[in-house]
Amino acid sequence: MDRQHSASSTSPTDPEQAARQDYDVIVVGGGSAGCVLAARLTQDAGVRVLLLEAGAATADLPEFVAHPPAWPTLGETSANWGDLTVAQHSGSPLHGPGPRVMLPRGKGLGGSSAINAMVFARGHRTGYDSWGDHGAKGWTFDDLLPYFQRTETAVGGAPGRGTGGPLTVAPTAEPNEVLLACLDGAIETGQRRAHDISGGLEEGFAPVDLNIVDGRRQSAADAYLTPVLGRPNLDVVTGATAHRLLFDGQRCTGVEYGVDGRVVTVRAAHEVVLTAGTIGSAHLLLRSGIGPERELREAGVELFHALPGVGRNLHDHPLVNLVLRARRTVPAPRGNHGEIIGLLRSTPELDGPDLQILFADLPFPNPVAPVDNGFSIGVSPLRPYSRGTLRITSADPYAPPVLDPGYFTDERDIRAVLSGIETARAIARSAAVAAWGAEEVAPGPDVTDAEALALYARTGLMSYCHPVGTCALGEDEVSVVDSTLRVRGLEGLRVADGSVIPSIPSNNTNATVYAIAERAAEFVTRSQT
Repeated sequence: MDRQHSASSTSPTDPEQAARQDYDVIVVGGGSAGCVLAARLTQDAGVRVLLLEAGAATADLPEFVAHPPAWPTLGETSANWGDLTVAQHSGSPLHGPGPRVMLPRGKGLGGSSAINAMVFARGHRTGYDSWGDHGAKGWTFDDLLPYFQRTETAVGGAPGRGTGGPLTVAPTAEPNEVLLACLDGAIETGQRRAHDISGGLEEGFAPVDLNIVDGRRQSAADAYLTPVLGRPNLDVVTGATAHRLLFDGQRCTGVEYGVDGRVVTVRAAHEVVLTAGTIGSAHLLLRSGIGPERELREAGVELFHALPGVGRNLHDHPLVNLVLRARRTVPAPRGNHGEIIGLLRSTPELDGPDLQILFADLPFPNPVAPVDNGFSIGVSPLRPYSRGTLRITSADPYAPPVLDPGYFTDERDIRAVLSGIETARAIARSAAVAAWGAEEVAPGPDVTDAEALALYARTGLMSYCHPVGTCALGEDEVSVVDSTLRVRGLEGLRVADGSVIPSIPSNNTNATVYAIAERAAEFVTRSQT
C-alpha cells in the first residue's frame, strides 16, 4: 500500500503489524515535536521509527482546521482534548472561587499546531536566561538559535533567521485595517516600532510571523511529517492512546497502548521519546509510576521510579482582554485574527519584556456584555511567577488529569497585567483607534481601581494556550530531564516537548517547541552512533 495514501486513514499503520516490527525509536505523540522527531530521525534509512498519536490522521481532522480565521472554533471539535482546569483563585473571599479555564491542546497529527492561532515567534532572548537555574547546560537563546533557524524559511530574510527550514513563516501581507489602527495607536502613544518582532532580539510593536502559507494553516504535520510518510523506515499509528511505559530494569524498552478496543505492546531497541506535550507526557510518566511517591500512592499507582518534579511547575500565559465595541464596521478577518503584537516591560528596570500586547480583530468573549462588532487588545504576563500542578487520580489512561496552573496566585503577575491594561487603554484612547469609534465594554471605563481590575483579571482571564514545565529541564533533584532531555535516573527514555521548558519564554511557545524537538533529534541521533 502506498504510504502517502494510507496516511489519510484512521490508522496509517496496522497496530498488529506494528507490534511485530523491530523499532529503534518509538515517539509517543504526533504533535509539533513528534512530527519533527519522526522526520529527522528517519533521515537515516537504517533507523526504524514508530510514531504513536492518540488523535486522528490529518485527513480525518475537521476540514476547516486549515482555514486560519476558524481557529477560535477548533476548541469545540474532536481536534482538541477538551481539558479544563480546576477553579482558579479569584483573590476575593466575597467573590468565591474563580473560573475553570479551558486549556486547549491539539489531538491529532500536528497536535496543537493544527488548532493554535499560528503565531510563530521566538520570544525575546532574555526569556531564556533562567533556563539554567536548575543546572541545565547549553540551553541559552544562543544555544537554541541554530535550531530555531533549522525549523524555518523566514520570508524577508531578517538577520539571524532561517532560510531553508520546513516551515515557511512570515507576517501577513495585508493586516486587518483595525489592527493597523491599533499599531498606529501604539506608536502614537510612545511605543517602539519593531522590525522583526519574531526574531528574538527586539522589543516594541510589529506584525508577527505566522504559520500561514497561501492562505492556509501550515501545521507540523504539513511541514515535517506528510513529506516523509513514504519512507519505509517510518510507521505511524493514529487513534493510539499510550497506557504505560514498559521497562527492563531501569531501561525503557517499549510502550503499551490502546487502539480500537485492543491493547498492543511495541518495543524499542534504542529509545522511547515522549512528545505528548506538557499535559500528555507528564500524564504518561505518572501513570507509569514515575513521579512524586506520595501522589502516586494516593492515586493507586505503584511507584516505579521516584521523581518528585513530574507534574510540578505547571505554568501558562494567562490572557486578559480589553474588549472594545466599534461604531465603524470591523472588516472580516483574512488571517489569524491576531496579526500584530507588542513586547514591552511592565516596569523599566526589568532586563527584558515581560508583557505581550495582542491586537485581535474580534471581540473575545467577556464577562460583562456580548459585542457583535468590535475588537480586543489582549494583555498577557509573559514571564509569570505563578506555578501550579498536574496530578492524576488513577492509572486509567482515559481519565483526564487534574490541572491547576495557579493563574495569578503570585501578586507580581497581577502587577504586570495591571501595567499592561494601562498601556492597552492608552492605545485604545489614541486618535488612530478613536477613528473607529471605539468604546470599552470590558472591563468597562468605570473599572479603574487596582482591586477591581485585579478581580477582572482573575475572573475574566483566558488561557493563552501555552502550558509548559511539568517535566522541567535541569540537573537537580526537582528536575525531570537532564541537559540532554533524558529522564533522570532512567535509561532509554527522553522527553522532548513543551513540558521540559523550566520557565516559560516571552513568546507563543510553538516556535520554541519546534527548536527543542530539532535539538532532541540531534541528541537521539548522536546516542546511536
